Amino acid sequence: MARDVAGMCGGGWWLGRGMQIAVIGTGNIGGTLGERWRQAGHEVVYGSRRPTADGPGRAAVVTVAEAIAGAEAVLFAVPGAAVGELVAANGAALAGKVVIDATNRIGEPVVNNRDVIVAGAPGAHYVRAFNTLGWENFAQPLPDTDLFFAADPDARATAEALITAVGLRPAYLGGGEAATTVDSLLPLWFALVKQHGGNRKVALRVID
Repeated sequence: MARDVAGMCGGGWWLGRGMQIAVIGTGNIGGTLGERWRQAGHEVVYGSRRPTADGPGRAAVVTVAEAIAGAEAVLFAVPGAAVGELVAANGAALAGKVVIDATNRIGEPVVNNRDVIVAGAPGAHYVRAFNTLGWENFAQPLPDTDLFFAADPDARATAEALITAVGLRPAYLGGGEAATTVDSLLPLWFALVKQHGGNRKVALRVID
């Protein structure tokens, strides 16, 4: 059960309490974000097509369907091409949940999976985030790092709270349709990493 402190769910998500979060994917992105959220007081369940008793932080990993079933927010942190199959199998279960797309379809004209998620889970609240920085920036964020994101209106508050819980500053770029604007920062980040000799602890911040 989520830890009740205060707040409300539904049309506007409020994280004055611990949330139940399903992290689909156990690699560097999923494992790092899941552990950061767990340390912040949220309840994290990892889902995979290959369940195991020894996942990130020694947490158990259940099936994708089991992880999604009890979640309020779902993070997809898997190879971009795998999202379509996962959404097709779990679209109905994603209805009403905040779905965070951290995947990248590298080499394709559109690198996000917004269209796939919207078509396969029309009742979900889409967020595009955590795809433009290396996982190292989530494990140990640099001071005042901005994470640029896009979110459907009903998902913005949840996205901002989860970004803040990782130790980053939320930088909102617009509704879900702004996912491609977020994606434009990905080649910039890769170029900066290259110019810094492969150092992946490179991030951006807005100077007011």
